[in-house]
Amino acid sequence: MRLLSIHSICLFLMLMSCNDTKTSGKIRMEVSIYETSAKGNKLTEVTEFQKVDSLVTLKLNPEISFQTITGFGGAFTESSAYLLNKLSKANRKLILNAYFSKEGARYSLTRTHMNSCDFSLSNYSYTPVENDKFLEYFTIEEDKDDLIPMIKDALLASEDGFKIFASPWSAAPWMKDNNSWVGGKLLPKYYDTWALFFSKYLDAYKAEGIDIWGFTVENEPHGNGNNWESMHFTPKEMTDFVQFYLGPKLEADGYGDKVILGYDQNRAGLKEWVDEMYRDEASSKYFHGTAIHWYESTYDYFPEALQYAHKKAPNKYLIETEGCVDSEVPHWQDDAWYWKKEATDWGWDWASEEEKYLHPKYAPVNRYARDIIGCLNNWVDGWVDWNMVLDRQGGPNWFENWCVAPVIVDPDADEVYFTPIFYTMAHFSKYIRPGAKVIALENSDERLMATAVQNPDESIAVVLFNEFETPKSISLLLYDKITEFTIEAQAIQTIVIPKK
Repeated sequence: MRLLSIHSICLFLMLMSCNDTKTSGKIRMEVSIYETSAKGNKLTEVTEFQKVDSLVTLKLNPEISFQTITGFGGAFTESSAYLLNKLSKANRKLILNAYFSKEGARYSLTRTHMNSCDFSLSNYSYTPVENDKFLEYFTIEEDKDDLIPMIKDALLASEDGFKIFASPWSAAPWMKDNNSWVGGKLLPKYYDTWALFFSKYLDAYKAEGIDIWGFTVENEPHGNGNNWESMHFTPKEMTDFVQFYLGPKLEADGYGDKVILGYDQNRAGLKEWVDEMYRDEASSKYFHGTAIHWYESTYDYFPEALQYAHKKAPNKYLIETEGCVDSEVPHWQDDAWYWKKEATDWGWDWASEEEKYLHPKYAPVNRYARDIIGCLNNWVDGWVDWNMVLDRQGGPNWFENWCVAPVIVDPDADEVYFTPIFYTMAHFSKYIRPGAKVIALENSDERLMATAVQNPDESIAVVLFNEFETPKSISLLLYDKITEFTIEAQAIQTIVIPKK
């Protein structure tokens, strides 16, 4: 940063004094600015700024609006719930309040798994009895020790409430053509049974006092390299299952209002999936939207694919349902690592040579901030992180598929570490509320990522991300009002403009 001369400082202060009421004929706008930065801010309200040479002009236009926001949040997994149960009551409450309370991140959209997933302690199913075609022995007993208590306590912590959607990784092996947890397909003779499985799940969770908002039909229907629980569908197979089995079954059982999201994997495959899901009015009837993951690349957010999916079904949801820094053991109490380009992902080692460019070393904070802003600027209406809590190894995970979470804990020492990813997520979840509308924003600097929404209470939230090592001065305009401030190098900011 260039240091200002005494003369420049005096001139700057004089101009700021003049701008208390007007700047260049515009009225000074009162805002609140919150920043998370490599220098150490953690969702910190900032009020003092040093002007720098690089000037960016941002112009807001709430009269032009785009998608309606569904929410932001993370996933309830058995691993996260198990870890919370190993902590002291005080730290358990600390974490849940940090995620769900009004003073915390105010998560509004969440996910959980049906049957086990890799972030479970072991393989398990709600349908343990083989050939139980009518699911007379269906049970969610496995969820009652850890998962359900975590969800219930999160609901108690949340003043606004939140939506929950559930995803299966695999049916029990006895329903599949390979009789395995991994890979294979659902046998056609069990299509009715598998549709009933979703309805039984709704009944069971309702009996626990938990309302499930909706489902994704299958987590990662392409599979995951034959590593952990998976079950394969082609676009046509999934669409047929939803149109002829799942949709009608939920409707018949009084659950026709439950949201069904198709696909649920990487964005590069969107076109073939939305073309099939929304092939005609009959198939489109039961799909309420499309679910996507970011693992094709945690650097490229695939704007063309997102635009295509929106144009194919402009009145349907488009929700990012899973993302995390994978194939990494979390760094403990080391904020600097989360800002450095040291982290890799699965593709760094395993992607084909022609796709390696999609998987560069890239800072964890950058991955989240860049992707969420890129998604919001391309019609995505919800963004859901993966595990809320993991341990210092990046688990527990029965397959040892270690990953990073926003909150890392050491259960043996009863210690909690809120990583910079936690604060990055909160920049969106806390200040962009369900029902908000993404609004037009004119940005003079393509190297500064920016997005803006108008909330249901008519406040406006603008989120900026400066991943580079040079601070930027910002001039933010809303009609005849203006505010000027600086965003630090390697920083994310949320600017809140109160209702007029």
